Amino acid sequence: MHESRRNSEAWQALMAHGDTMRDKHLAGLFADDPQRFAQLHREFGPILFDFSKQRLGQKTLDCLLDLAHEQKLQERIQSLFSGAVVNQSEQRAAMHWALRLPAGAECSVNGEDVAALVHAQLARMEQVVQQVRSGQWRGVTGEVITDVVNIGVGGSDLGPLMVSEALTDWCLPGKSPLHVHFASTMDGSQLSQLLGGLSAHSTLFIISSKSFSTIDTLSNAATARHWLEREMGERPGLLGCHFLGVSAAANRMTEWGIAPANQMQLWDWVGGRYSLWSAIGLPVALAIGMQAFRELLAGAHAMDQHFQQAPFADNLPVLLGMIGVWNTNVMAINAHAILPYDGRLQALPDYFEQLEMESNGKSVNLAGETVDYATCPIVWGNVGPNAQHAFYQLLHQGTEAVTCDFIVPAKRYLEEQHHASATQLVAQHELALANCLAQSRLLALGDAAVEGAEQLPLNQRYRGNQPSSTLLLDELTPYSLGALIALYEHKVFVQSVIWDINPFDQWGVEMGKKIAMDTLAYIRGDGAEINNADSSTTGLLARIMG
Repeated sequence: MHESRRNSEAWQALMAHGDTMRDKHLAGLFADDPQRFAQLHREFGPILFDFSKQRLGQKTLDCLLDLAHEQKLQERIQSLFSGAVVNQSEQRAAMHWALRLPAGAECSVNGEDVAALVHAQLARMEQVVQQVRSGQWRGVTGEVITDVVNIGVGGSDLGPLMVSEALTDWCLPGKSPLHVHFASTMDGSQLSQLLGGLSAHSTLFIISSKSFSTIDTLSNAATARHWLEREMGERPGLLGCHFLGVSAAANRMTEWGIAPANQMQLWDWVGGRYSLWSAIGLPVALAIGMQAFRELLAGAHAMDQHFQQAPFADNLPVLLGMIGVWNTNVMAINAHAILPYDGRLQALPDYFEQLEMESNGKSVNLAGETVDYATCPIVWGNVGPNAQHAFYQLLHQGTEAVTCDFIVPAKRYLEEQHHASATQLVAQHELALANCLAQSRLLALGDAAVEGAEQLPLNQRYRGNQPSSTLLLDELTPYSLGALIALYEHKVFVQSVIWDINPFDQWGVEMGKKIAMDTLAYIRGDGAEINNADSSTTGLLARIMG
């Protein structure tokens, strides 16, 4: 921590306690306490949070919560939800939580009725969803829209993509089939593959960019526009029938050619990686319908309320965040794996990777000083059953300590009771559950989970003591997914308070973009010179241009 923080009473007590825990093994902790699970799990709504496989005890929790109180976490939570300027470097509030306020909620910040603004955009989204899904929205030649392509990058892509894939069971039938696609890569490869299989007459593009200046997104948008014009000619009304825009920069959308009637609004107080709850989530609403999208918002809002109101000892975001601080700063574990045991959640590790590392991957504190302690760990992962055949070897027998979050729904295929393969599908879900529980058990207990382990050669032994948490959802629904995502959003905030950093800016990505534009001008022969170029860059450019 910052020197004054590291010398604080609560921090010193936590570190002293850490000295007593480092050599303890999870197998011994479970053997010593048959009621360990009962004491070290919490529930809220559709989520059971089991942290009994973390290398900690009740004393650890007491020390962690003392630190949270000492760092005035409750006051910082109140600031977040009051619309105060918590993004200090950009002098902005961070009000993604306001995007999921229920109808009729009162939320006024600086004299502005934020709740009314949000629900006006939700109403506009609902109108678009109804028009497209009913076949009322037509292409310029009168064709019903059959395909929607979301063009965005980062938070304007990962969130909608992840949720759309996760909630495929909620995708709605319509008068005509509606397919939602995503294109984000700046090299155009995704868009190129998509356009080859689409009809220009029945394709609608959504350009999602908070600033409407992101080169990745605008390059893809320009390619889509040229494709439409090449396929159908420069017809009057072409852009109005085939493009929607979502941005905080209305003037830039208009300059690009998107009519005001086809524009949806973002606000400066919504960070990109926190924006899927806004009109950035339009692709999700088109896929699953507005009712299910509102259920997603309701699940997130329930977690918002829990985060604000629950005592820290029972508060899921606080516990999840503080346990992460324990692992990073006391146990010195710098890698964290996200392991969902449900194929629908295949994009969740990528989403949480961005959420955590773009938010808390900082080395300068709020006072503008370089920190001398670890902040965000490296976050990575994959769908658990696939990861078992990839990097679990390292988790079980490698030399690195890694913390893991296992995420799995308890029930699935309840709606498939009349499906011809219902029995087999349920059996497959049971197989996934068994693997999830077995892997977390083996990671924690090691040889203690293996009968006759002492007779095995060393290369077949398991050291265990790899800490993990399990987040068990009742089912994967829009409501439970909304609660899960909000849980991790608030976890990030909790950790930022303890680490004294700003989780709502991302200056680390800005300079790379600027240098890239200078390099692009050089590659295109615009006469630009690259300043301070290293020999690697000049050598590679010579090969590229030679």
